[in-house]
This record gives sequence, structure tokens and C-alpha cells, in this order.
Amino acid sequence: MNTRFLTLACGFTVAAFACGNLAHADTLLMQRVQQERGMHAPHRGMSMAQVEHRFGAPSAKLSPAGGDTPRHPVIHRWVYPGYTVYFERTHVIDSVANHASPTEVGPKHDS
Repeated sequence: MNTRFLTLACGFTVAAFACGNLAHADTLLMQRVQQERGMHAPHRGMSMAQVEHRFGAPSAKLSPAGGDTPRHPVIHRWVYPGYTVYFERTHVIDSVANHASPTEVGPKHDS
């Protein structure tokens, strides 16, 4: 009987820690989404020229990726202090907030 109780207690403890970690990750994701919605960054459809005119020169222009077939268009990445802008060929497809902390998982930079 004591072994069964101990096994159940351990199981509940592990489940509680797992649920606690999931809740923390969900909170971080929600904070990230709110941060990206509120940031002043280029929006989908803007051209490279419009982005540079309105937001200035990026701090880095990373090497393009893709372009090996028509189904894989060239993707350019421009890094600004608070976000990275992704272009498909010459137009914005997304702007993503950079890492909020060194331990956060987010866009990788080849800089």
C-alpha cells in the first residue's frame, strides 16, 4: 500500500512540474504575440525600397536563402535593433521581434 501511495505521489509531482513548465511557455508565447502586434515595423507587402525609406538602413543584411527553384523563392533578411524583416524576393512577408532574452528561442542570425 505504501509503495502504491509513493508511486502516485511521485506521478502527481512530475505532472505538476510538467504543467507548470507548459503554463510558463504559454505565457511567454502570449507576451511575444502581444509584443509583435504592438511593434512599429514594416508590414506585409512593402517593398525593400519602401522599408529602407521609412525605417532607415538595417543594421545588417543577412545572406539570402533559397532561390534554387521557382517553388523556393529567394528570402532576404534585414536585421533592425528590435526586429528582423523577412522578404520574399523584394517584398515583406513578415516582421518578427528579435530575442527578448539570451535564453529565448527565436529567429537565428548569421551575423
